[in-house]
Amino acid sequence: MSMRNWIFAGVAIFSIAAPGAALAQRAAGGPPDWPCVQRLVPELSASAIWRGPAIDSLDKKWWSDSEIGPLVRFAVARATSQEDALARVSAFAQQMPEEEKDTRLTMLFSGLFEKISTERTRTIDKIRSYSRGQVRQLEAIGTIVDDLEAARSAEDAEKIARLEQEIFWEKRLFDSRQASLRALCEQPYLLEERLSRLVRAMQPAKK
Repeated sequence: MSMRNWIFAGVAIFSIAAPGAALAQRAAGGPPDWPCVQRLVPELSASAIWRGPAIDSLDKKWWSDSEIGPLVRFAVARATSQEDALARVSAFAQQMPEEEKDTRLTMLFSGLFEKISTERTRTIDKIRSYSRGQVRQLEAIGTIVDDLEAARSAEDAEKIARLEQEIFWEKRLFDSRQASLRALCEQPYLLEERLSRLVRAMQPAKK
């Protein structure tokens, strides 16, 4: 077995996992650049979350409403805690006159769905771009490993030391990015869960 294969199998002194392991175990049927264990759902379905009227039936857009526009922006803002977002949405739903509930709560859902779906799509794109970057880094490390093998064959001690140090730091960078990638993989699910909780906060006011 060559030094390159040995390292990428994860058993050399400069242990670097093979791409499949290093980028996590993809869910069955996922695209090659999807590194997360979590199944990739590219887009959310409004009808799977919302049981009220269809959002495309609204005559007025959520952002043009003086109450709903600011509420949506507050509820989805990163600076807003989930508890505060749920409290504001619940309070809005509970004070809603019965005759306005269907229309206005659907408008509120439309805004929440649009904003969170957009953020979720951006996050998925970022994950896939990040994953492709990790693959490129593994390939670059593989090139350095080839150079290291050649240096060892030539018994070039100075070059061996330099390349071993380079591999060490490249591996540290790769591992650091992997930790960030694992955390990023949680974000699409967390955004979906946030939307579901906000929808549930509206439900007590609906008949």
